[in-house]
Amino acid sequence: MRILAAGDHFVRPELIRTALQRELGPDGSGGLERIGELDVVGLTLPWPHEPFGPVGGVLEASGTEQELIAALEDAEAAVTQMGPFTAKVFEASPGLRLVSVGRGGPVNVDLHAATRHGVAVSFAPGRNASAAAEFAVGLMLAALRRIPTADAELKAGRWRGDFYAYDESGDELDGATVGLVGYGAIGRRVARVLRALGAHVLVADPYTDPVAARADGVEPVDLDDLMRRSSVVSLHARLTEETRHLVDARRLGLLPEGAVLVNSARGDLLDHAPLPAMLKDGRLRALALDVYDVEPPPADWPLHGAPNVVTAPHLAGATRQTAHRAAAITAAEVGRFVRGEPLAHLANPEVGRK
Repeated sequence: MRILAAGDHFVRPELIRTALQRELGPDGSGGLERIGELDVVGLTLPWPHEPFGPVGGVLEASGTEQELIAALEDAEAAVTQMGPFTAKVFEASPGLRLVSVGRGGPVNVDLHAATRHGVAVSFAPGRNASAAAEFAVGLMLAALRRIPTADAELKAGRWRGDFYAYDESGDELDGATVGLVGYGAIGRRVARVLRALGAHVLVADPYTDPVAARADGVEPVDLDDLMRRSSVVSLHARLTEETRHLVDARRLGLLPEGAVLVNSARGDLLDHAPLPAMLKDGRLRALALDVYDVEPPPADWPLHGAPNVVTAPHLAGATRQTAHRAAAITAAEVGRFVRGEPLAHLANPEVGRK
């Protein structure tokens, strides 16, 4: 069986190969008597050394359609994180039957084209949930306690003892009301950490069972109520057409004076236009961003010079454990495919009815 391991410089092809060997090799349950029966072809796509972007009609992809088509020759299955699986790629790869994507959603795959060509597409929900949750809490602490600013000042030779003055001091999460916009795999982990630190946690998510949320020790509310009551707001929703600019100028205006806003989910969940003025007039005490409406932000981005802004270059999921987990989840889907079992995370269930 020929399998393409279309990795990159994060989920490396060798990680995928090792995970496939564990899943399908002589010690696994794939039914292959010898590891040599697995013909795993590696391809290394340029991300993250080169930014991802739209390719041939799909989003957040890396590499070219031409190199992917060449690598897919005679492949029956492919494992990838960023490969651009476009209509052109499916048209040129008639033997392909499975694409297993190591991400929370197959945004780099044309699902309609995959279904037309009878190709099952799976994904890897939760593969970076722990990493993203830890990072979100880290951004909250960095913003509340001015950790990056204090670090930069000391490295510049300035001992800012005045940061201990009452007006300059930070705030604690213990006793704070923190609002989480989205309560999926990441949001639930963030809530557990916040509750352990003593915060009261509000959650706004139309897909969350209120009874189950209360059993977790959090308070389900509507989004406007969350914005009014939270001294810290952190975004954890998925980006869809319905959630684009979910936190818009009107909702930002509901925040209490001196609130802290954190976004490590997707840039377009948030309307960035009001933020510079809100930071300047104190409506926002601090802002922490790992994602942006344009990535990377341009040189004239207005928040470059704004006060009390903590930034990171879309790193929330960047842990080695995430890379290994993505390889393991995608390899497990290949194992199910080989054994004729239902896929655990099938994105286009209609392909089975073709």
